Amino acid sequence: MALLTGRTAVITGGAQGLGYAIAERFVAEGAQVVLGDLDLEATQAAAARLGAGVAAAVRCDVTSSAEVSSLVDTAVTTFGGLDIMVNNAGITRDATMRKMTEDQFDQVIAVHLKGTWNGIRAAAAIMRENKSGAIINMSSLSGKVGMIGQTNYSAAKAGIVGMTKAAAKEVAHLGVRINAIAPGLIRSAMTEAMPQRIWDSKVAEVPMGRAGEPGEVASVALFLASDLSSYMTGTVMDVTGGRFM
Repeated sequence: MALLTGRTAVITGGAQGLGYAIAERFVAEGAQVVLGDLDLEATQAAAARLGAGVAAAVRCDVTSSAEVSSLVDTAVTTFGGLDIMVNNAGITRDATMRKMTEDQFDQVIAVHLKGTWNGIRAAAAIMRENKSGAIINMSSLSGKVGMIGQTNYSAAKAGIVGMTKAAAKEVAHLGVRINAIAPGLIRSAMTEAMPQRIWDSKVAEVPMGRAGEPGEVASVALFLASDLSSYMTGTVMDVTGGRFM
């Protein structure tokens, strides 16, 4: 039997990148998925690629608690429940601290930190009634070591680690598990747009000698979503190729 047969997952930022890779892996393992993203047309196209009857698309701004609540409610009304929540939506507004605007700081904190809190809270409200559920938050290596030009992003991703642990303690006795993933250099449209010299310098920091693939993050998400990790909560799993061990 597939690892997620009969389960329903909500994935924010699910129209592309890591979110879509996770959705693909979950569907391959028997799950039904609800994708939430800002661009409804792109989200609908992503859901269509996953297959009729197994995926639904919802426009969702994760900084709005009402929209996140509507997103998780869609899982219940469309597929009959909510078993897995992946808080993956994110943005970057990179700039040195001297040049970063207050708005750029606020945007990143709102999407990553408040967005993740909205997702945890909405999902946990449903899962606690069912006495089961897995919530997965997307942190980053940037939240562990700090990156130049990312005082906003590094702060938000570090905050997600603390939020994951605090929330996990609140709901563990209710059968709800909350864990986080901290990816490193993962191949994507965004990272491949880097100047070659920057890309090469980052790869040189990876002991495994290469960037990761989105599917390698999705595999860890699958592990945390499934019963294979049934005795794990409040953990942060690095997916970095050994970078900054």
